[in-house]
Amino acid sequence: MGFDAVEVLHRQMTDESPAALQKIKRRAFLNGMGLCGFSIHQGFVYSDKAERQKNIDHTIKCLEMCYAMGIPTMRLNTGRWGTTKSFDDLMKNRGIEPNLPGFTDDDGFKWVIESIQSCLKTAEKCGVVMGLENHWGLGRTPEGVLKIVDAVNSPWLQVTMDTGNFLEDPYDRLEKMAPKTVLVQAKTYYGGGLWYTLDLDNERIAKMLRKHKYNGFVSLEFEGKEDPHTGVPKSLAALRKAFAV
Repeated sequence: MGFDAVEVLHRQMTDESPAALQKIKRRAFLNGMGLCGFSIHQGFVYSDKAERQKNIDHTIKCLEMCYAMGIPTMRLNTGRWGTTKSFDDLMKNRGIEPNLPGFTDDDGFKWVIESIQSCLKTAEKCGVVMGLENHWGLGRTPEGVLKIVDAVNSPWLQVTMDTGNFLEDPYDRLEKMAPKTVLVQAKTYYGGGLWYTLDLDNERIAKMLRKHKYNGFVSLEFEGKEDPHTGVPKSLAALRKAFAV
């Protein structure tokens, strides 16, 4: 399709064996492509310390998988309270959900910060920059993302910027994260989105990122209902036009 690199989504992998990881790396190399990112699903917003440790262990395992594949950055989430069980309902509520009874956001931030700190030695050893995404939960706002990144205060934790996860006033919010962004995930919605559709001005986003001297990868995250065989090439053309220097 004409891309320069691929971002691997851990949730879609069917084999995590060392041989499978090296097969991915070899296939990318033989096709002249980079492996620009690894996106995992984990969360640290749990009152149960054992549950947090399970997610820490998962994150460390995934950092080591990144190293094996030669991938330089890995997307993290903060996690969320989990009081809204249906993701469809969460989207209807614009990503907002109640806290666990008896706990505050300060509790959640403490759990996330301490959990990520437990992963720093492995990230440094493996040479993998963790990128905290503006996702749901405590990462629903740029202030939430940056509160964690600033508190951890390590070159091995920066930001993965998702252009489609701020549902209102996205541009000013995206710009707040731009100075610490190491990977951009650019959303497109050809055919209408699964949960919502945003009319994003990619040229405005690209101009803002250039202002902050962002030189990294822009990874397409296609969330439209159109057939990917047509929607993805259209998305690539639109992003190439917007981000062309």
